[in-house]
Amino acid sequence: MIEAIDLKSGMIFKKDNKLIRVLETNHHKPGKGNTVMQMKLNDVLSGSIVQTTMRPTEKVELAIVDKKKAQYLYRQDGIVYFMDLETYDQYELAADAISKESKYLLPNMEVQLNFCDNKLIGVDLPTTVDLKVTETEPNIKGATAANGGKPATMETGLVVTVPDFIEKGDILTINTANGEYKQRAN
Repeated sequence: MIEAIDLKSGMIFKKDNKLIRVLETNHHKPGKGNTVMQMKLNDVLSGSIVQTTMRPTEKVELAIVDKKKAQYLYRQDGIVYFMDLETYDQYELAADAISKESKYLLPNMEVQLNFCDNKLIGVDLPTTVDLKVTETEPNIKGATAANGGKPATMETGLVVTVPDFIEKGDILTINTANGEYKQRAN
């Protein structure tokens, strides 16, 4: 058991027979009344996101999450397939459950699968991925990184704001935490 004040972004706990992932926490002290924890929570299995408040001393049960190294194989009919790198077992996950993460997945990419009570509940991506630009506005002569930028569509369908000098076919390093362009890949 852990108190609500100790919950951090990314932690998973059990409440009302549901697995809940903490997306954001904010310790709030109103002018009058008791201190509360304002939280943005995600139901891991249904995908729903709710804003709620909890008393800082309220206790919740932390979920035990097991992690396994796996390889992303492919996506078909709304299902994403992974293979355990040690046992070669294959796992399926509904594409809707990892809609944010799926925009970074490339075939044969190594990821971490998260299991709770022997049930696959999510995927952890590498910090950055290298993706190819499939569509963007033409290169602007004399453009520098200091300019405002332009949208670029990556090979996975992800749209990223990139500097004006980026061209179709460039391979870029993208931060998976916030979807931002970091640099051209070497």
